[in-house]
Amino acid sequence: MAWSVLLVAMFGSSSEASSSTTTRVAEATEAQEAPVIDGVVEEPIWATAQRISDFVQAEPYEGEPATEKTEIRLLYDKTHLYLGVICYDTDPSGIIVTDSRRDSSLDDTDSFRVIFDTYLDRQNGFVFGTNPAGIEYDGQVTNEGEGGGPGAGGGGGGSRRSQSGSGGGFNLNWDASFVVRSHVGDFGWSAEFAIPLRTLRYESARPQVWGLNFQRNVRRKREEAYWSPISRIYSLHRLSSAGELRGLELETPRNFKVTPYALGSSERDYVTADENDLDGELGVDAKFGVSPSMNLDLTYNTDFAQVEVDEQQINLTRFNLFFPEKRPFFLENAGNFAVGQNQSVELFFSRRIGIGPSGEIVPILGGARMSGKAGQYNLGVLNMQTDEVVGVTAGNNYTVASVSRELPNRSSVGALFVNRLGTGDLAGEDDWNRTYGFDGKLGIRDPFTLSGFAARTDTPGLDGREHALNVRGEYQKRQGRVWLGFTEVGDSFNPEVGFLTRDDYRNVETGFFLNVRNDISWLRELRPHVTYSGFWNFDGFKETERIHVDSHVDFENGAFFSPAFNRTVEGLGEPFEIYPGIVVPPGAYSNWEAAWRWNTNLARPLSYEGGLDYGGFLSGDRRGYENTVNFRYHSKVITSLTWRYNDIDLLEGSFVTNLGQVKVSYNFTPLIYLQALVQYNDRIDAWSSNVRFSWLNTAGTGLFLVYNDTEGLGDLLIGPQNRSFIVKYTHQFDILR
Repeated sequence: MAWSVLLVAMFGSSSEASSSTTTRVAEATEAQEAPVIDGVVEEPIWATAQRISDFVQAEPYEGEPATEKTEIRLLYDKTHLYLGVICYDTDPSGIIVTDSRRDSSLDDTDSFRVIFDTYLDRQNGFVFGTNPAGIEYDGQVTNEGEGGGPGAGGGGGGSRRSQSGSGGGFNLNWDASFVVRSHVGDFGWSAEFAIPLRTLRYESARPQVWGLNFQRNVRRKREEAYWSPISRIYSLHRLSSAGELRGLELETPRNFKVTPYALGSSERDYVTADENDLDGELGVDAKFGVSPSMNLDLTYNTDFAQVEVDEQQINLTRFNLFFPEKRPFFLENAGNFAVGQNQSVELFFSRRIGIGPSGEIVPILGGARMSGKAGQYNLGVLNMQTDEVVGVTAGNNYTVASVSRELPNRSSVGALFVNRLGTGDLAGEDDWNRTYGFDGKLGIRDPFTLSGFAARTDTPGLDGREHALNVRGEYQKRQGRVWLGFTEVGDSFNPEVGFLTRDDYRNVETGFFLNVRNDISWLRELRPHVTYSGFWNFDGFKETERIHVDSHVDFENGAFFSPAFNRTVEGLGEPFEIYPGIVVPPGAYSNWEAAWRWNTNLARPLSYEGGLDYGGFLSGDRRGYENTVNFRYHSKVITSLTWRYNDIDLLEGSFVTNLGQVKVSYNFTPLIYLQALVQYNDRIDAWSSNVRFSWLNTAGTGLFLVYNDTEGLGDLLIGPQNRSFIVKYTHQFDILR
């Protein structure tokens, strides 16, 4: 009762009307001939389709008509869905384009996006988008974009709404075979899409009715507008606010694609070898449509040489660092395996497959994945076999199975099973591990969501608390949100094919977050908030406590400032070696710190992002600075220079850390680009570079040239440590086209 009174006092009555009281409906038209996809929406066939318009703002003035007109037409035939989009602009010279690479962000550029909820379950969908440069942008939405693994989401000026990674939420790494072209003129800009039906999954019963929404960004105005109105606190992924697409009489196309690759490499480990190791590999992936809503994916001798290397991190805590999954095979349809996802607990983390405990590459011999929808149920089954690597790991077989079902009003239930079994001569009889998990979500009208999971692991030789559980309630409206959550992870809970930030704890986290608008011309929004998180072990010892007091300042010009202050407590039950030779003794360490973050307008050709961590740290003090300078030349040259510096002075000793990163990208076209990532880390006395040239075809396939170099700077490892050059070509064959 007390909670109800507080919520009503803060946010008003829960009976407040949503931003869309009626469902918008659009009609698709069957095309007698396919339009030419050139970005110019002028062919007579487009005139036969319904004009879809009347967009409504979410930003800056929620509920007001969009300031710039947008018209969309939808056609379909036996093989494709076609979109013709005209983004009228009263000032075409003000159009902003920040990048032209495939799947680059559409937030800080003029852009257009569409989402299709092909099962009309109001929770899952496919996103396609582009900008005036004609980039190909696509992704999968599960659970209305909520969820994801550790590190998903984020703060900062414009990141608070999207999530990505190997878990639930939004999977940007899903690559579809589609074509988009754009055109810029005196009217503004336009785009044409041709999306193969076999790229999507949908019910075979006709006529089909899909969920549908469109988003138009006018970046110079920081305007976000939608066809079906959405509250500004949500994004396009809010499918419960989407409209409907009718008029579809789609046939069931067959789907069988084969994607072989050939790879040649030259590598030298300067520490152990005197000459280059020349190697060649062949492998293949295949995708077969078992049904219109279910795909079987097969892979043999899987290789991910073209994937960008990890961005290095410096760990100043005693807890595990999270590195996101980047490999396309594991990220496709990842939402089907996203059961029990939590910011600090992942029951299944695909990065455990094919990557050793210290980042070593473990060969993947092959595997299979079945994923999709069977009736009302989302199904996912994955089996992968890795090879043994002497001195690193035995061979392993991984099996993952999940099932979930959407229920009315944003609700769902799901279950997950994960099994790892050691194979080969290096594996013992007790070399196995299993995880069982169940989760659920209950939506109560629009504002309130209650979610949680329960899980257990089985590991030979481990006894004790082998369970984990979580429950979380959140009340969110346009004016703000409030939440309360509890997590418990046992001392013997051991998801070996998952991820834990820490183990053996009970955690309580809560807070409130307000969204405050006003009439000040230079200020878009204030977001004052207070959060609390506390961790105790099962003996009641407080390991961590953090009170965070902040107010995001969102300036109208796109700049952002977060003047946060934290009250922290770190309880050490045993000595902690934070730096070689510097050991912090057991005890409770209470401190205040400033943790400020800021950035200028990231849509400008030259922008700056900064951070400051200043104050008490364990038994002493820390002065930490982070600075990033971004520069772009039109949408062709994209660069950033980042330097992270920590000067730590403890009673037990002092030390300094430095981590530098340089990113450079030159975009010849939206599908041909050269990228480089150079990193310097004084904790390992080394700098490394990863240079990649990509000439893409469809669905992220094509030619890749990759150069990797690691150079030692320390007394024992001065000079080159490892160098490699890789050439990989992969091509997708549409067998049933």
